[in-house]
Amino acid sequence: MKTFLTLNAKASLVALAMGIAMLLLAWPSYGMFFFLVMLWFLSISALVTFAGTTYKKKKGLYEKQRGVKNVIANGLLPLILVAMFAIFRLFHSGTLELFAVAGFMGAVSAVSADKFSSELGVLDGEPRMMFSFKRVKKGTSGGVTAFGLLMGLFGSLLASATVLLAPHIAFVVVPRYTIFVLALIAGFVGTVFDSMLGYFEEKGSGNKFTSNFFAAVGSSIVCIALLAFFA
Repeated sequence: MKTFLTLNAKASLVALAMGIAMLLLAWPSYGMFFFLVMLWFLSISALVTFAGTTYKKKKGLYEKQRGVKNVIANGLLPLILVAMFAIFRLFHSGTLELFAVAGFMGAVSAVSADKFSSELGVLDGEPRMMFSFKRVKKGTSGGVTAFGLLMGLFGSLLASATVLLAPHIAFVVVPRYTIFVLALIAGFVGTVFDSMLGYFEEKGSGNKFTSNFFAAVGSSIVCIALLAFFA
């Protein structure tokens, strides 16, 4: 196996190990749900990576394969939140389980939004740098376009909608559609935050992996905070 979707061999093995860990940690109630959500993320990420391949290759923006760092940047926080969900399940804390699910959905929505924004945003419009609003080359970290932000929102929508298929166990007090809306908002906030961090990347602070990870953290916090406010 050379690649799986857009992951190289090592990254595929790491992703598989993380997916199996999620499956087992939350088994039987939510294990399959968490596993399939991450598989869905990989699938839609591959689709947008391959979108506009000819144009991206011409501009030097095409990145067919991702490595272990990409997997960790996008999957570590969801794995941590699944582990927290498992711990809360041991103590029969339904409210905390719900917050763990919300945090998980916020994180996955953010990395999905960022993937759509970055991969599709380069196909249209002239990016401007966050904060300075100066025109920059396509593919520059921190550069955004209106089209890219719109695609980020769409990516967040596709990811957050998966919660509507989640098991009912944790949704005694708050319905699934509430988490869907909150994760959708949080995911979009996450991709904007990622672009803000991209601005500092260009200044020499951090890289795309740290930006992805902390954008997911920020989105997860936003989703949990919104849930705490509306619940």
